[in-house]
Amino acid sequence: YGGMGLDFSYNIAVAEELGNIRCGGITMAIGVQLGMATPALARFGSDELKKQFLAPTIAGDFVACLGVSEAGAGSDVSNIKTTAVRKGDEYVINGGKMWITSGTQADWMCLLANTSEGHPHKNKSLICLPMNLPGIHVAKKIDKLGMRSSDTAQIFFEDVRVPSKNLIGEEGKGFTYQMLQFQEERLWGTASVLTPLETIIQETIDYTRQRKVFDRSVLHNQTVHFRLAELATEVELLRSLLHRAVALYVEGNDVTKFASMAKLKAGRLAREVTDSCLQFWGGMGFTSEVLVSRFYRDLRLVSIGGGTDETMLSIICKYMEILPSK
Repeated sequence: YGGMGLDFSYNIAVAEELGNIRCGGITMAIGVQLGMATPALARFGSDELKKQFLAPTIAGDFVACLGVSEAGAGSDVSNIKTTAVRKGDEYVINGGKMWITSGTQADWMCLLANTSEGHPHKNKSLICLPMNLPGIHVAKKIDKLGMRSSDTAQIFFEDVRVPSKNLIGEEGKGFTYQMLQFQEERLWGTASVLTPLETIIQETIDYTRQRKVFDRSVLHNQTVHFRLAELATEVELLRSLLHRAVALYVEGNDVTKFASMAKLKAGRLAREVTDSCLQFWGGMGFTSEVLVSRFYRDLRLVSIGGGTDETMLSIICKYMEILPSK
C-alpha cells in the first residue's frame, strides 16, 4: 500500500529521529499518522479500505486522526458514548469526540463507537470515517498549554451516515483493536521524547557552563552537574526499556506491561528533566525564548495523552496481579 514493508522497530527509529525537531507538535502529528490512527486498519482492514484510506495516508495525501477520547471518557475508553447504529448497509453515527489531534484538517478519522448494546469491551467497533460527510461538525480548535503547533479539535456527529463496509475488521472487536493500537502509540510516544530530553540536558550543560553566579559558572556547583548526570542516566535507562519492549513486540509478544511501564516512565521523566533543567536556566528559563520552556509545556502531555500515568499504573498492577480481585 505504498509503505516499505519494514517491521515496527523502524517506526521507533523514525520517532527517535523526529525528536530532533525543536517542538513536540509536529512529531506528535506524524505519530498519529504512523502509529495511532492506522495500525488497526493495516492489520485488520479489508483490502478495499486499505486502498481507500491507508495508501493515501502513507503517501501523505490524506491526514488521519484518531477518534477515541470524549469529554467524559478520556483514558476510560470503555465508557465512550458515541454510537454507530446499523441501518441497512450504513452506520448512523451520533455523539462527539474531544482532544482530537489533527482534527481540524483530517481527511478521515479512525472512529471508535458503540455499535451494539452489551459489555463495554465487546460492543465497540472501529470505523473509517471520511471527515467531509454531512453531520460532522468541527466545533473548535482547542487552545492548549503546549503542542501549540498541533491542531486539536472538539468534534460532534449528528446522524452521520457512513457505509457499513467502512468497518475495520469485525464488529464488536473495536475495543480490542484499539488496545493493540495503544501499544504502538505508547511505544512511539516513549521513543519521541528521548532525543528532546537529551537535547534539553545538553543545552542546559552549555548554558550553565557559561552562566556565572557568584563569580563562578552555575555548572561548577556539584548539585547542578550531579543532577544533570542523574537525568542523563535516567534517559538511557528509559531507552533500554523501550528497546527491550520493541524487540519483544517485533517477535510477536504481548508487551502491554512493558509498553505501559515505558509510557509511565517517559511521562514522569519528561516532567522531571524539563522542570529540573528549567530551574538551572533561572529567569531565562521562564521566558518563551529558550527551548527548555517550550518542551516544559509540550512534553507535559506525555503523562496525559495516550493513557494517563494513573492508567499505566493500573495496567502494570493488573499484569503483576497485585490488585484485589473484584
